[in-house]
Amino acid sequence: MKDKVIVVTGAGNGIGRAIAMLLGAQGARVVVNDLGSSGSGDGRDSGPASTVAREIAAAGGIAVPDTHSVAAPDSAAAIVRTAIDHFGRIDGVVNNAGILRDRIFHKMSDDEWQGVIDVHLNGAYYVSRAAAPYFKAQESGVFVHMTSSAGLIGNFGQANYAAAKLGIVALSKSIALDMARFNVRSNCIAPFAWSRLIGTLPSETDAEKRRLARMQSMTPEQVAPVAVFLASEASRDVNGQILAVRGNELIVMSQPRPVMSVHRAEGWTLDSLAEHAVPAMRRAFTPLDRSPDVFNWDPI
Repeated sequence: MKDKVIVVTGAGNGIGRAIAMLLGAQGARVVVNDLGSSGSGDGRDSGPASTVAREIAAAGGIAVPDTHSVAAPDSAAAIVRTAIDHFGRIDGVVNNAGILRDRIFHKMSDDEWQGVIDVHLNGAYYVSRAAAPYFKAQESGVFVHMTSSAGLIGNFGQANYAAAKLGIVALSKSIALDMARFNVRSNCIAPFAWSRLIGTLPSETDAEKRRLARMQSMTPEQVAPVAVFLASEASRDVNGQILAVRGNELIVMSQPRPVMSVHRAEGWTLDSLAEHAVPAMRRAFTPLDRSPDVFNWDPI
């Protein structure tokens, strides 16, 4: 990673901070981007980005803070310009910025929906799109995007977050396909780690308290090496993939593929669908039950 220029969004806290710190320790030049908002996206503060940049410098690394928002095209492009203005190039983007505005679906407001989509999905697109022409011109570059098991599997009260996070997977796959010819790679990480956003999850019942206790044992520093690996030449053969990190466990996630097929030469009617197709589909259905006993998988 020596002298590689990497932008890390949402790098003022948690997983983003851990990734930025490790990049700095590995010799990368880091743009520490963080708006400094609350977990729900309110307000702004230059402190988190500046603090992390100073910590990287104090440890012998090179970093510059940036406080532009990822959620609009112009400000996202300004993040990439920070890298160009300070270091003359850009070699990688880690799309980590995020907020939560959880609400059960039938009570979710348009603002709660749009705010989360803007930061997670649109933000990943805007920053990636701003970096793409530089990557194409130099015929190298890497994107690392943060997805979530909330999108890959589903979760209660997070329709906005889940939709954005699964959208990021599709975005990453499309970037990987479109830009492979220019030696540009794009991959996703679904992280399990204690962070500021996870601290907003409910902890009222015994089951919720046990779940949060498990999460607190998983640290952002366990996710950071995977992100830095994906940003490095060591992962040059990894493209369009989804890796989950749960503590010290690295998981390669499956991606949607056909699981069953039923053919009827004369075509389908409503009656034949009910008689033949539905029983076949039931055998292939994934259970909707979100209990830990079924999935043993807490969404992050």
